[in-house]
Amino acid sequence: MIQAGPVALIRKLRWLYAPDPVMAGYALRTTCTSLLALGIALWMELGSPQWAALTVWMVAQGTRGRSLAKAKWHLFGMVVGVISGIILVASFPQSPLMFILLLAGGIGAFCMIGTFMPGPASMTNYRIHGMRASGFTYAIVSLDGIADPHHIFAISMSRATYILLGIVLEASISGLFQLGLTKRTRRQLASTFEDTLKPALTAIAGILIGRKGAMQNVQAIFTQITTLGDQVEFAEVELGRRDHAGDHARAALADIAVLLARALDLATLMRLPLSQDDMFRQEAEAIRDMFLKLPARLEGTESMASILADLLALRRQCRQKVVSDFSTAQPDDAAREAVLRHGMLQQALVELIDSLRMALTQFEASRHPEAHDHFHSPIRSYRDWQQAITNSLRSSVTVFGAGLIWICTAWPSGLTFIMFVCIVCSLFSTLERPALATQAFLRGACCAVVAAGILNLALMGKSTTFEMLGMWSGLAMMLGGLAFAYPPLTLPAVSYNLFLPILIGPSNQARTDEIVYFNTAMPLVLGLLYASWMYRVFLPYDPAHQRWTMREHILRDLHRIADGRAQETMDSVVSRNVDRFVRLMTNSGSTPSPVIQAYLTGILSGMRVMLNLLRLQAIRRDTRLNPEAGQALALVMGRMSHFSGRYHGHYGRTLRATKLAILRLRTCERNEDRPRERFVLIAALTSLDVIATELDTNRIFFDARSPYLDPSLAFA
Repeated sequence: MIQAGPVALIRKLRWLYAPDPVMAGYALRTTCTSLLALGIALWMELGSPQWAALTVWMVAQGTRGRSLAKAKWHLFGMVVGVISGIILVASFPQSPLMFILLLAGGIGAFCMIGTFMPGPASMTNYRIHGMRASGFTYAIVSLDGIADPHHIFAISMSRATYILLGIVLEASISGLFQLGLTKRTRRQLASTFEDTLKPALTAIAGILIGRKGAMQNVQAIFTQITTLGDQVEFAEVELGRRDHAGDHARAALADIAVLLARALDLATLMRLPLSQDDMFRQEAEAIRDMFLKLPARLEGTESMASILADLLALRRQCRQKVVSDFSTAQPDDAAREAVLRHGMLQQALVELIDSLRMALTQFEASRHPEAHDHFHSPIRSYRDWQQAITNSLRSSVTVFGAGLIWICTAWPSGLTFIMFVCIVCSLFSTLERPALATQAFLRGACCAVVAAGILNLALMGKSTTFEMLGMWSGLAMMLGGLAFAYPPLTLPAVSYNLFLPILIGPSNQARTDEIVYFNTAMPLVLGLLYASWMYRVFLPYDPAHQRWTMREHILRDLHRIADGRAQETMDSVVSRNVDRFVRLMTNSGSTPSPVIQAYLTGILSGMRVMLNLLRLQAIRRDTRLNPEAGQALALVMGRMSHFSGRYHGHYGRTLRATKLAILRLRTCERNEDRPRERFVLIAALTSLDVIATELDTNRIFFDARSPYLDPSLAFA
């Protein structure tokens, strides 16, 4: 135990003394690029050359695709921010209060727009980063320009020049180190699919043999699907969008999520009475063997056509066995009930195989895209107005409060203080938990303050050449680049790399002395402390409210799908609920794990009910459906359409209507002799049984009569 502390500390510092070679190359490349940008800015005798080096660190990422995507959106945000900053200063050059009010309103508007951008609300979403860059540039242009409004155009062009210089240099130099990029990217897309499919097939194989806890790692699989789906966008950038390989890869990952949902339906049906027999176990074992061998076949030289043909043969076998059961006379009602249960399981197996075939078809299209393919699978966004308004108000009020502090105190460094507050609000207000991000950002800024203090006050006190500046500041930047590659230090490292050039303050005319250094470091630390405090006291993150809002939206989705107004597809339903699933896991914080587990189970249950409602809607449109069965399904849809997410008692009536429809469809199935019509009834019964089981098992989640009710606490 005595040696545990030093050993643990040494392991934590592994990123420093034994870094990953690829990320070490990234840190060295970015350091050299930022120094080159700084040197060019000094050679051009620009007024604030540190912004060029800062931009390189803001844009640079570990891969070519990430760097180009971020550079493109950063450039877009810079243009919007510069234009907005000029308009603001030109409109209110001598009205401090109106200036601060519109500055805060502009930052809030950019945060609101960013909230609606497609993709996850994370630091790696570069569409949102475009709006962050707009707010960032809007602040630095207007705050510099308000001190000298007569030269606002020159100031804004100067800031734009720094940012453009940093973007161009980083994009150009990173491209020099990307040899064989297209081949490597295509291999990466293939490995992305295979790495996700293998654990999914392993989990499904466990379900097929009835293993307990077979789907315990489904949470990790859904998280992996979301993470890898986010990375496909950057692979598309690296491929140059010459084809639709990225769209097919995104669709293939979505189909894996659908495959898991179908496997959960199968697990539900296998738990019902009279569901399994020896014939089903033999079929399940054959499908399990094929699923477990599939990853090795994909990695080998076997053609995809052969694999799909084998899956199609399995599908035919499942159908043929159900048809043979239809033609066999049953001695009593119990035997007839067993045949019905067997048919429902066969239907679930057919849908499982169909989902896998769809995923493999999309995977093959991503590996070998066609020349004139027009397939498109967009990145979906599921933001809402409530979240957007919250993000906007949070950033606007924080910036306006900083402006009031400056106006009331007449602090000489007040504009610098406001600038740092604007930077933090622009970067983090679109996140769901900005207080945690700001806390990590503060730690990185404090490290930058210490490093810049050592450089300014000791090592570079008498330096008069760029070589000395580059040597010492490059060493400090290299440390930040290595820390960026270590996940626990990524966000503090971003802050460190962002603020270090500002604190060093290189210039052709003078060096950063003690007064200039402290007048920059103090507003930085105070600005981050103030922003972190505001995020905790004004519209703070409330996990209970987030859980209820998510639950309310799920019930509303059930209402919309059952009502027939929603133009939903399987992919949209699965992707939306997987997004909710991952967001809840990411933002769980210190919430007790039973509560989170109960909500995660509820989200998966809601997703499966939605998928089966979509299938019932399709079955209702089938002309072969018995009129009596159609009336029963219409009753279920009518009751489900009352699920509004508010405090009503529709849950019990919906469950009763579902069970009544099951009884009526069983009667219809017993009286039906035509195989095709019986298949339709069995498909409808399969969906109804899954819906009834999920409503019954997760009653506390679906019964919305109590608002902030945690399912795990309802049984206390």
